Amino acid sequence: MKKIAVFASGNGSNFQVIAEEFPVEFVFSDHRDAYVLERADKLGVLSYAFELKEFESKADYEAALVELLEEHQIDLVCLAGYMKIVGPTLLAAYEGRIINIHPAYLPEFPGAHGIEDAWNAGVAESGVTIHWVDSGVDTGKVIKQVRVLRLADDTIESFENRIHATEYQLYPQVLESLGVGRR
Repeated sequence: MKKIAVFASGNGSNFQVIAEEFPVEFVFSDHRDAYVLERADKLGVLSYAFELKEFESKADYEAALVELLEEHQIDLVCLAGYMKIVGPTLLAAYEGRIINIHPAYLPEFPGAHGIEDAWNAGVAESGVTIHWVDSGVDTGKVIKQVRVLRLADDTIESFENRIHATEYQLYPQVLESLGVGRR
């Protein structure tokens, strides 16, 4: 069975959806106070947290991540609201084994504010994308995408809620398609 780790920076709602359906070896957060760590504790999932500022360089930070991944023999890294760009150290060790979820229909609206950028652009639809991570920002090969319509009576909050609801359906589908066994 494939062993997965989830990386998240904040709330961890996608982590929760994944961990409820799939065995997660551990969750990692780059913020020691992230709510995802509380979610992991409640679900009995091992968690780790350390911050970039605690290291001499991003390369040292990522080397510590690689060590953690190798120690746990992780087959697939699932980024779920992990707000750091994957750098060359982590990518060199795990390229082809890191996926990311993005709250827009790539290549539309890459970067940290996909939902807000789509909303502000006034688009009729946006979406959710899960893709392989490469050296660019949200530029890796798409695994699966789903469109989410912007309804006439939408607020940014209702639009965002529907995008997140779509994420919660899509991530488990993609994990299953990649051969990750369910609980």
